[in-house]
Amino acid sequence: MTDSSPARAPRGFARYWTAATISSFGVTVTAVAMPVLVVQILDANPFEVGLVNAAQFVPYAVLGLIAGVYTDRWRRQPILVWASVGRAVSLGSIPVLWFSGVLQTWMLIAALLLFGGFSVFGFAATQSLLPRLVPRSQLLTANARIDQSDAAAQTLGPTVGGALVSLLGAPLAMVVNSVSYLVDAILVAGIRVEERPPVRTRLDLPADIAEGLRWTYRQRVLGPLTISTHVWFIANGAAMTVLSLLALRALGFTALTYGLLLTVFGLASLVGAFLAPRLSARLGPGRAIILARSAYPLVWLAILLAPDTPLGSVLLFAALALQGLAMGSENTPEQYLWQTLTPDEILGRSNATRRAGNRTLAAAGALLAGLSVGIVGERPALIPVVLLFAIAALIAWLSPLRHTLDDPADGDA
Repeated sequence: MTDSSPARAPRGFARYWTAATISSFGVTVTAVAMPVLVVQILDANPFEVGLVNAAQFVPYAVLGLIAGVYTDRWRRQPILVWASVGRAVSLGSIPVLWFSGVLQTWMLIAALLLFGGFSVFGFAATQSLLPRLVPRSQLLTANARIDQSDAAAQTLGPTVGGALVSLLGAPLAMVVNSVSYLVDAILVAGIRVEERPPVRTRLDLPADIAEGLRWTYRQRVLGPLTISTHVWFIANGAAMTVLSLLALRALGFTALTYGLLLTVFGLASLVGAFLAPRLSARLGPGRAIILARSAYPLVWLAILLAPDTPLGSVLLFAALALQGLAMGSENTPEQYLWQTLTPDEILGRSNATRRAGNRTLAAAGALLAGLSVGIVGERPALIPVVLLFAIAALIAWLSPLRHTLDDPADGDA
């Protein structure tokens, strides 16, 4: 990698980075407002909490593979713009329904399903557009800058979100995220980027999807990484569902305290994002990912064993800090590997394919966790979470990732 910085990259990256940062701040406010709205205001039962957590992920199972095909056939900038507009409208409908006095859990789920549908196209486009904005030699640094901004948002956003929820109520606080997506759309629409003309070959949807699947699951390095990440998402979908119930009910956290918990997570993620380029340079991106994956079983084992006392609350904060550190340090090298090992003409499909699997399995994890908590309680429901995180780490350890060094050529098929 060169010493070049995205600060000297084309101006398009600055707008892209700013847009991503603003929407990230909006997302962190919703991360506090949504569980408060569901658990405390709508008084949803554990299964309904699981349904709400799963709703925004379900569209990935339905649309994910198709979105990847069209992301490779259409210009990616307009896809990202309209996806942001759609997400803004979807989220904006929730406070409107609340203040109209008609909001029910099923309406919230419907809004999140629509939000998820736009997100399928949005995420496929955003991860595929970045390599067209900065040179390949700057991709690791560019991804690190975006991750650092995202982590900074997770650091400050939850505290602000907790305060807004306490002051204004959860529904009105969610307006912030809706507006952030509108700003995102305006900024991205103004980017000047040279996108190659879309592919004009005859559309063969099954063949195009199959090509994306083959690359995602059979590439020597990326295939095992995909499987490990799938297992990780099952575990994380379940873990986040249990976390909101554990913190807001069993431990009696207020909205502000829950926001502070997410702030600690965000601060640790920020530290991890700053460490990510150095870890990748010292260990290689593959080994940096493996190191992070090894931390998650320890995090959730600590949460599983923590008592429902003030000491348990302290342990929860410490465990979420380690989770944030691991997540902040692994995303940058993971995105770098995908963007450097995958040809541009298939990048949209590979991004959408793995995200479709990830989000679908996260939804399954959330639903299963909601059912489990209703049957056995919060703590026992964490036992399979610990085991799944351990399996994800083991898959990474046994894969060629441990031999993948800084040079992307080391991971070629």
